[in-house]
Amino acid sequence: MTHQEVIRERLKRLIIESLHLEGMTPEMIEDEAPLFGEGLGLDSVDALELVVALEKEFSIRIEGEETTREAFASVSAMAGFVDGLTGSNVSRA
Repeated sequence: MTHQEVIRERLKRLIIESLHLEGMTPEMIEDEAPLFGEGLGLDSVDALELVVALEKEFSIRIEGEETTREAFASVSAMAGFVDGLTGSNVSRA
């Protein structure tokens, strides 16, 4: 599994667990599918919860609404964002 695949898998589990998406599995979330609107259907409250969960999970600090909006477009976009903030120091936990 590549570094990006590890991050994407962790993110999918984090989305499901932190947003209490019962009955959903990581395999059900496509890497490129939109997380908000017509995709997974997340809203602004979910975004805030995800920010808190990401900061805890990856020991990062997320600032800036525009950056966050782009970074949260999909699981792949979020993985690139997290990778950039952690400098590739994400373990396979």
